[in-house]
Amino acid sequence: MTSESLQGLTPADIAATFCAVLVDEWVRAGVSVACIAPGSRSTPVALALAARDDLRVEVFHDERSAAFAALGVGAASGRPAILLCTSGTAAAHFHAAVIEADLSGVPIIVVTADRPPELIDVAAPQTIDQTKLYGGSVRWFHAPGVADAAQAGLWRSLGARVSGEALGFSGRPGPVHLNLAFREPLVGTAGELPEGRAHNAPWHSIVRGHTGSHEPLTRALLEAWDGQRGVILAGRGAGDPAVVLRLGELLGWPVLSDHRSGCAVASQAIRHFDSLLRHPGFAERNRPDVVLRIGEAPASKVTSQWVASSGAVIHAVVPPGKWIDPDHLAGALVIDASVLLDVCDALSNRPRPPLRFSDEWERADIAAASTIAATLSAEPALTDPAVARAAVRAVQPGGALVVSSSMPVRDVEWFGEPRADITVVSNRGANGIDGVLATAIGVAATGKPTVCLIGDIALLHDSSSLTALARRNIDLTILVTDNDGGAIFSFLPQATTLAHERYELLFGTPHGTDLAAICAAHALSVQSVVTTADIVFRPGIHVFVANTDRSGNVAVHDRLNAAVGAAVDTLG
Repeated sequence: MTSESLQGLTPADIAATFCAVLVDEWVRAGVSVACIAPGSRSTPVALALAARDDLRVEVFHDERSAAFAALGVGAASGRPAILLCTSGTAAAHFHAAVIEADLSGVPIIVVTADRPPELIDVAAPQTIDQTKLYGGSVRWFHAPGVADAAQAGLWRSLGARVSGEALGFSGRPGPVHLNLAFREPLVGTAGELPEGRAHNAPWHSIVRGHTGSHEPLTRALLEAWDGQRGVILAGRGAGDPAVVLRLGELLGWPVLSDHRSGCAVASQAIRHFDSLLRHPGFAERNRPDVVLRIGEAPASKVTSQWVASSGAVIHAVVPPGKWIDPDHLAGALVIDASVLLDVCDALSNRPRPPLRFSDEWERADIAAASTIAATLSAEPALTDPAVARAAVRAVQPGGALVVSSSMPVRDVEWFGEPRADITVVSNRGANGIDGVLATAIGVAATGKPTVCLIGDIALLHDSSSLTALARRNIDLTILVTDNDGGAIFSFLPQATTLAHERYELLFGTPHGTDLAAICAAHALSVQSVVTTADIVFRPGIHVFVANTDRSGNVAVHDRLNAAVGAAVDTLG
């Protein structure tokens, strides 16, 4: 479903459609009973439940009774009941049963209706703070806000995740709390529902190995993958690189890998996928049937957009309890990564594919590697990509590279040379630029000789970590790219749609700070970088400041990507 398909519907109709989609996903997950405590604000959900002939609806005058009845359904069947109430203190009466469901591992989908944001904190009737009302007793809490047509494409994903979390995605079944805000009028008519998965399957299926045997799961994955055009996206947390790379080799699939995955060192690993996928012809020719994501997503937005638009079946291998699906498109989330080894063993007994989908990828990646090296060597001045490559080269064998978010992590992912003998660390959980230097100090404190690639804004954010740094007994080389502001914003539409003065004020944010002087004031050894040959690791603590041109950074990236595109064209 898209926002265009909802044109002409009233807000009440949109809310009704939203609720109908959620209920449809819960039925697809095996839910068959709904326990309702009557109320007004919960009307859109109640109507959606009552409209289903395949749901048994039980109405209770008291919320506490409804909650314990839902507990009984889950305890007897192993499937969650939907538990619904209106806004306000009604939700509080669910709490005792929610606690019991938590401690007993019983699945329940707890749906509490709520007032819209404009009625919060203005003494509106039947309004309390329902955010995380049940604390740590629920497996997952989510409040999506008032139904928005622009988010219609995510509704099935939300419904499937709610049931998946209740059924034990995190490792143990239990209650889930979904807090839904509704505006009046509350009675609407649901429009046409978006198409769901084939065979009435949930939007997301939770797949885990069977105790003592992976055989059923192995067979299912073989059936889904063998003989298909596929790609593997390997990020941090991908597990044993040897297994991932072997799987790609046996399937004939390219392994698109970033430096944090540990997979970027093999000949079949595709390291310059961001540049390759910017070539329209290459991206179109290499659309996959299946995408297997293992671990965290890469930083490349181009890659994420290509995957989302490919129409491919997406499977994600994720660690227990960590839902990694930023595009809300994964048809299956595989919990047990060890099954990949069993799939490899099964594939090893089959004939190798005569045509490997990875062949064009590998030829193009080799061309991209040499083209990027040649293009950067011809640049007359220091550039951020060249500094990132130098940072990777400077790390000692067995050492670590700590990379700041924003441009440094992207430049390392896109243009850094592969290193099998180093560890790459980046705080990509929240993708913030705070605490980068402190993180590098912590990494170096483990005994690893460490290089920290950090931008000027990130260094200023964490300048307190310079305090007493000179006294620490660690080996840490700090490489700062100083382009006097936020370089990454130059790649966003704001850079071309806003007047230059407004853009610089709000996004470019030049600071005019002498970073070398700040570091020297903390008694640190500081050296200005003239060429990338100056960037070397030294024992102890040393700072290198590389002054780059923020205004020309986008043009440098464009030249690199254009050169790669031209190289791909020569391959035919």
